[in-house]
Amino acid sequence: MSPLTLLLTAAVSFGLGAIPFSFIIGQMLQGVDIRSTGSGNVGATNLARATGFGPGVAALLLDAAKGVAAVLFARWMAGTGQEASFLPALAGALAVIGHNFTPFLRFKGGKGVAAGAGVFGVLAPWALVAALATFLIIVLISRLVSLGSVAAAAALPIAVLLIYDSTPVTVAAFAIAALVVLRHRSNLLRIRRGTEGRITDTDGRTGSA
Repeated sequence: MSPLTLLLTAAVSFGLGAIPFSFIIGQMLQGVDIRSTGSGNVGATNLARATGFGPGVAALLLDAAKGVAAVLFARWMAGTGQEASFLPALAGALAVIGHNFTPFLRFKGGKGVAAGAGVFGVLAPWALVAALATFLIIVLISRLVSLGSVAAAAALPIAVLLIYDSTPVTVAAFAIAALVVLRHRSNLLRIRRGTEGRITDTDGRTGSA
């Protein structure tokens, strides 16, 4: 792999991930700065609470799309050589990092759930199905989006390890899962205290995407 290929892929992947769609949509539609409303998280869940279901879904899909785009770009750059699995996995991880720490908003971003879903929708689709099933079960039981997100993040690398034979993808899955869980530490603390907002609440405390 040439240094130029690595640097270009890394820059494009991080840059794609860093596009703060939730912030942009909130500003364009209602002039809302979601950093100062609800949970303060720059993600689709917080946007939905602040502006409505439609904008939240749009941000969710766009966040997932940038994860998909980063991996597909890396696959195109890698071709069929030894980098064919390494470069897309690296690109996926960088896209999620860019989402979580976007320089466009002074490194205050989202929590990487939707972007990570887009990444693994390409890298390991069956593992993503397992993670989504875990998310739905936990949310239906608890009505806590944040708890479902953490459970899905924990399930993802295990599913990748069991289903796929790819060290780079497995490493990326564990790294992204750890980052998602760390980004939810304040949610986990509120869950422990019993103060975390549920999906039927209207106080806007939850924001996971």
